[in-house]
Amino acid sequence: HELSFERLLHEAVHGIAAARGVRDTSRAGRYHNRRFLAIAEELGLDHPDEPHPSSGFSLVTLSPEAKRRYRPTIERLQRALKAHTAATSADTGRSFRGPAARHGSSGGGVRVKAVCDCGRNVRVVPSVLAQAPIVCGGCGKPFRIPEVVGAAG
Repeated sequence: HELSFERLLHEAVHGIAAARGVRDTSRAGRYHNRRFLAIAEELGLDHPDEPHPSSGFSLVTLSPEAKRRYRPTIERLQRALKAHTAATSADTGRSFRGPAARHGSSGGGVRVKAVCDCGRNVRVVPSVLAQAPIVCGGCGKPFRIPEVVGAAG
């Protein structure tokens, strides 16, 4: 699962670069440049001495020091992945929604258009709207799911 954690750190490098306004790739995001490499090193990632011709320095790996530093996190990730696999592998009905369901989240349901009195609209899962009103900042009225008019029966 170090590989999974390496991937997370790789993506974190992109996130840090974006937050700092650093352009860390070129060629439509395929080529990872030396700016990517510098941030990767900050996070404890090793890299090949020479860039790959098409992907640059994208093939980063955890340094021995980073493996030690991140060991507790890697182990927690490994336990979480095992638990998720156990919870979902036997779930042929795909009813498992994970922690989101425990917190009243939609779990990624189908969103529908809800409108307010001033005509603004948002997309929302109906069960979320049923929990409590979502109020428009423009008119102060709650968003509602409009009735379908003229539906053939």
